[in-house]
Amino acid sequence: MNRLDFLKYAGMGIAGTALFGRGVNGRISDIPENGLVKAHRLQEGDQIGLVAPAGIVFDSSEFERMKLVLESMGFRIRFGTHVRSRSGYFSGNDSERAEDVNRMFEDSEIDGIVAVRGGWGSARILEGLDYDLIRNHPKFFCGFSDITALHLSLLRHSNLVTFHGPNGTSDWTRFTQRHFYSIATGQFENVLQNPEKQRSEIRTLRPGSASGPLLGGNLTVLNSLLGTRYLPNFRGAILYLEEIGEAVYRVDRMLAQLKLSGILGQINGVVFGRCTDCETVLRDSPGLMSVLESYLLPLEIPAFYGSMISHEPNQFTLPVGIPAEIDASAGTIRLMENPLL
Repeated sequence: MNRLDFLKYAGMGIAGTALFGRGVNGRISDIPENGLVKAHRLQEGDQIGLVAPAGIVFDSSEFERMKLVLESMGFRIRFGTHVRSRSGYFSGNDSERAEDVNRMFEDSEIDGIVAVRGGWGSARILEGLDYDLIRNHPKFFCGFSDITALHLSLLRHSNLVTFHGPNGTSDWTRFTQRHFYSIATGQFENVLQNPEKQRSEIRTLRPGSASGPLLGGNLTVLNSLLGTRYLPNFRGAILYLEEIGEAVYRVDRMLAQLKLSGILGQINGVVFGRCTDCETVLRDSPGLMSVLESYLLPLEIPAFYGSMISHEPNQFTLPVGIPAEIDASAGTIRLMENPLL
């Protein structure tokens, strides 16, 4: 595979601010109130570790494909010890999967980490992560879908900026590769906007601009962490969401849970990326947009649907926890701070 001619962009540098509260007992110590913890940007020749915190990669050829894609960007690749293991429908048991993540953060030869896939299982390893170690060895960490559980817990207990972006088994279209590379190397365009051909897919639910730290991820996974000690504070946040394969009534139920938990009443704005293959299956069921409007319009905050944050082939790589400003009319997300050193 030929190396892609990646676009280069100038980054922005604005000092970070403390956004989150204290930790919990046990292996998790209090978060220092001196701002976000950021990893160093990746460079050509750096080594990326591939880990499997959740489901199994059933097709072994996928490992070679993800290796070739990342090598085409100039990175070296190392697979985690248990990335090909199996335990039920997981890639190894809970201890093994947590151990792989901890080892990759601890290993001085690993510069970045990418999850091979989502599925289910990331929440099961949260208690086995060494958050102090991770805070003291910050690295670029990327994945999405079920990996939402790791993004939120690492932000909550290590204060680490991570990245909602492609897994190893993602489609890795040219768009996805370009955006991943530009973010990971710290040479990124600070405004995330759908390409011109996809801008018509933006649905403005309520116009206006708002700013706050980017928090969220997969709607189902976010809901599964409500009431646990693994969520950061959502007060003043820009909530971003995506989902796949859920009936509209289930999306309705999960949004109700976010409302009842108090999260929807705390946020400054909403970006719902895409709800891929979310069907109306009940008779007389309202459509997805109607459900979104019923929850978001009463909040009287800017909100839009259709950003390239989803299970679709073309994906943004979005830094979790970084302050951003959204323009719901234009369908843009402007990063207000460089997420990497």
